[in-house]
Amino acid sequence: MGGGLDFASLIYLAMALIAAGAVTGVLAGLFGVGGGAITVPVLYEVFRLLDTAPDVVMPLAVGTSLAIIIPTSIRSFYGHYKKGAVDLSVLRPWALPILVGVLMGAYIARFAGPQVFQGVFVAVGLINASKLLFARSRWVIADEMPRGLGMRAWGWLIGLLSALMGIGGGAISTMILTLYGRPIHQAIATSAGVGMLISVPGAIGYAIAGWGSAGLPPDAFGFVSLLGVALIVPTTLLTTQIGVNLAHAMPRRRLEILFGLFILAVCVRFLIAIINGT
Repeated sequence: MGGGLDFASLIYLAMALIAAGAVTGVLAGLFGVGGGAITVPVLYEVFRLLDTAPDVVMPLAVGTSLAIIIPTSIRSFYGHYKKGAVDLSVLRPWALPILVGVLMGAYIARFAGPQVFQGVFVAVGLINASKLLFARSRWVIADEMPRGLGMRAWGWLIGLLSALMGIGGGAISTMILTLYGRPIHQAIATSAGVGMLISVPGAIGYAIAGWGSAGLPPDAFGFVSLLGVALIVPTTLLTTQIGVNLAHAMPRRRLEILFGLFILAVCVRFLIAIINGT
């Protein structure tokens, strides 16, 4: 990374990244999300403090977040899978459409401003949080997931939006699954698998999209900061199982409320950023 800070400040930033990794791991296991809602804002601020070129700060934060999500989502998925909560009948038909959506999102992200990333999350997140906090199980589109093209269209949309936001898709896929009557525990567990499907092609796509871009820090591989990944990933792997155990120990309604509050808090953070133009 760039050299605009003294040694003490760099140590402080490293500690902040490690702490963010610990929180990310718990959230990944608890809510089936990759933790991008935590890592993207943290990385965004860190890269700004390190005097990274303004045009690449946001895509660099998003691409690095997707790379961080890879081991986190794999560990989270494995934990939920061992408990028998993952619905593979959803993951299989979603796999290819998610890949297409992710690659499209990575391409768009090369040209999009930060407000695009933040605005998409606020719009989707507010709907999700409202459903979880107020409507409970009454907001249901159907009792079963659609088949054929309809099923694949949801997968494409999840991949596209997740790639634009730098998240593992857990928040979006959990909302969709619960709208089709899936229990919250099963929806969260299945969403951990979605994060795995999104993060690998997403990180590769951002690395390719950012290759040769001006203003990147020296440790960057395209729009992926290798130092950011190295500092955050170890703590996420240590804390993910804690979140998995908490998720399966909680009553359904309490889990819904916590997940809704989590999404709402991130929406507020991004909305403030949009208003302030940061």
